[in-house]
Amino acid sequence: QVMLVESGGGSVQPGGSLRLSCEASGTRFSVYAMGWYRQAPGNQRELVAVISAGGRPRYSDSVKGRFSISINNTKNAVDLQMNSLRPEDTAVYFCNARYFEYSEEFWGQGTQVSVSA
Repeated sequence: QVMLVESGGGSVQPGGSLRLSCEASGTRFSVYAMGWYRQAPGNQRELVAVISAGGRPRYSDSVKGRFSISINNTKNAVDLQMNSLRPEDTAVYFCNARYFEYSEEFWGQGTQVSVSA
């Protein structure tokens, strides 16, 4: 079964930076896309950024110019570099992976990102 392991969350002051990492394992197949979503208390889960295996990224408007997503196809891994963090970025961040061979999509367990003074 596919497993996604996330790392890199934590607490930071406004204007600071964090880097999230996620690696998929448990399958011989390669991802066709990976991404990051987030969910703040009382809110629905929302897209942060996704990237295709070919390296094409897509960002939510709220993080454009501040966050950068990258993919490592060899490792089936994805990173999210988060700069100029704001209090409204506070949420649990979830890694997501999609494969052509599976109809379902896979999620990590979530990692907390907290931004406060």
